[in-house]
Amino acid sequence: MNRPSFISAFAGEIDVFLDYRQATGICIDQDILYLKKLDAFLEGNKIPLIGFDAEVSASWRSRRDGESDHGHYMRINFTKRFFEFLFVKGYKVTLLRDVRPPKNNFVPHIYTDDEIDRYFQAVDAYDFPGNPKNKIQLPVLFRLLYSCGLRVTETLMIRIKDVDLEEGIIRLRVTKGSKERYAVLSESMHVLLKEYADKTFYLLGEDDFIFSNRKGSALRRDWLEEVHSRLLCMAGIPSASAAGSTKRLHDWRHTHAVGAFKQMIERGHDMYVALPILSAYMGHASIMATERYLRLAVNLYPYLQKKFDTTLEDVFGKEVHCED
Repeated sequence: MNRPSFISAFAGEIDVFLDYRQATGICIDQDILYLKKLDAFLEGNKIPLIGFDAEVSASWRSRRDGESDHGHYMRINFTKRFFEFLFVKGYKVTLLRDVRPPKNNFVPHIYTDDEIDRYFQAVDAYDFPGNPKNKIQLPVLFRLLYSCGLRVTETLMIRIKDVDLEEGIIRLRVTKGSKERYAVLSESMHVLLKEYADKTFYLLGEDDFIFSNRKGSALRRDWLEEVHSRLLCMAGIPSASAAGSTKRLHDWRHTHAVGAFKQMIERGHDMYVALPILSAYMGHASIMATERYLRLAVNLYPYLQKKFDTTLEDVFGKEVHCED
């Protein structure tokens, strides 16, 4: 999305904020969409840069006529970050109170073993256009998303200094909720990353991204999603799930978590002991976020329920959506 010209007294700071977000590898399309609405509101009410007080904040936060729960949540969620940014810079602004997120019944797509095989065959066969490095780096990047269950943005933010090739451990610094953590590589992923490092790391400095474009900047998430869509097509995998939702890159994280639970259950691990371990590894804010994957694993593979002394519904209730 091309960045529009902002016209309110906040225009300069909006551009600085968007530059900052983009520099960290975040796709700013939705930021632009909602900040443009905010800019129009501020200009329409002639709010000066020092004038975002409690009254103006309450007016912006109030729900608009005809605005859906989701639309209201997204408008406030994306613009409150901007005011937090201004607050840290020393501006006297009234921070927006959170809006309760709408109920989410989204069920992620969990890739089958056959889909996984076909997808990575497509990854290895695809001649990625543009940067010649893509042919080397993208097969590693996509496998890292799946094998470690990483979020897309935190993967794109990995720098040379974050990778311990000797031990096979990656330090994740840019994470959801700023909860720094470590990813431990499987044996095969460790070998693959070493091979990739031998081919590329000697060209890079400690602060350089391990996955980058021609200019050395972090890859853009929106571009990576486009590549993902092409790979699904090549692999003969429908881009939409049975429930009608789009199969996203983030679904590799969901697939990893469900697969991890399936493997642990089949090996006889106590799931209520394993829950906090996997929760910490995935970087979840609470065990309940991780529990949804455990329940999803049992829903997808009903035979696993026999491994439990009681049903998951008796312990956790019936909610099954996954957002993280």
